[in-house]
Amino acid sequence: MEKLVIRGENKLEGIVKISGAKNAALKIMAASILSDDKVMLKNVPRIKDVFVMAKVLEELGMKVNFNKSRGLIIAPASSLKHEAPYELVNQMRASIIVLGPLLAKVGKACVALPGGCNIGLRKIDFHLRGLEKMGAKIRLEHGFIEAEADVLKGTEIDFNFPSVGATENILMAAVKAKGTTIIKNAAREPEILDLIYFLKQMGAKIKGAGTSTLIIEGVDKLHSSQEYSVVSDRIEAGTFMVAAALTGGNIVIQNAPTNFMGMIIDKLTEAGITIDETSEGLRIFRKGEIKAIDISTLPYPGFPTDMQAQMMILLSIAKGASIVTENVFENRFMLVDELNRMGADIYIQDPHAVIKGVDGFIGSPVRATDLRGGAALVLAGLAAKGVTEIMDVFHIDRGYENLEAKLKSLGADIARIDEQESLKF
Repeated sequence: MEKLVIRGENKLEGIVKISGAKNAALKIMAASILSDDKVMLKNVPRIKDVFVMAKVLEELGMKVNFNKSRGLIIAPASSLKHEAPYELVNQMRASIIVLGPLLAKVGKACVALPGGCNIGLRKIDFHLRGLEKMGAKIRLEHGFIEAEADVLKGTEIDFNFPSVGATENILMAAVKAKGTTIIKNAAREPEILDLIYFLKQMGAKIKGAGTSTLIIEGVDKLHSSQEYSVVSDRIEAGTFMVAAALTGGNIVIQNAPTNFMGMIIDKLTEAGITIDETSEGLRIFRKGEIKAIDISTLPYPGFPTDMQAQMMILLSIAKGASIVTENVFENRFMLVDELNRMGADIYIQDPHAVIKGVDGFIGSPVRATDLRGGAALVLAGLAAKGVTEIMDVFHIDRGYENLEAKLKSLGADIARIDEQESLKF
């Protein structure tokens, strides 16, 4: 087991380049199951979740190769298997996204109930009910989802809540279904838009991209004749923006997908952070105090739940009191106990976190509780007085490519060592 050791109070300065979006890459990799030809992807992040998804595809009989130019080549299976093994799916909740493509391609699927970050129930009811409405027969047996469908049929599906995963699963099942499928109250996240663009490049017929109503006309075959570049990661970009603001630094972020970051940019600006679009990239710096603001997470285009923890760090040293309301996942405040150990003043009154600004953080040993909470603790360590040690960094590795290397290039004092070792600064 490894840990990150950070000596804080160093201003971050320089240029950082944002990687491809985790939440787009994983779903596009799953969609490659539908193709009868090789799929060639660019801008795929080298992160743990991507490697796990690659292993899932290989277990299904597909061939996955990474090349030096940050590309990924996925070749179809000569005989596609239909079972995604527990030991892989348990590591990553996004693995359930192979359910729809497998049903569409081979008419059956056996997928272990998903694992990953323990940030909430993330009920899969929407996935299963939607597939059942398309004609699939589904059983839950011994921790597995077993699904079969001789023919998936187009239908109308109206979600009670715009579930990202369910929208993606139904969308991928529908592109090869017989007839027309209409998804109402569909999630609108940019990563879904990226998935739609990829599916359309393979020959899928989809209308309504970027809206809450998707109309999918099923086709018999999908192919891939071009390279597809995954959209840049808006959450990684937002994380580095907060890092610059916390440390009083001045950094330029390249490849930030600003057209999908409206609410993130608005809230940082409201908190007193200066954000300028330049020819080099997005420049972020802070001149004065951080202002207390209120935030409520909502499905896109609202404020993203994946940026809630990072903003909580920023607001912990703001002038005044802030309230963060979590409307998407019920367990997303798990990092609060760790953060309070670093000197923050936060108390939880579900679904709200009430944050009273303090003068600063104190370096302490802490433990990453989930992916975004782990990244948030790294941010706190960057701003803290003294040394912060972060355990369970495997959570962070699931979603950030070369995080410590990128931070080092900006002037951060950060190292990765074995948990049993000590590092003297």
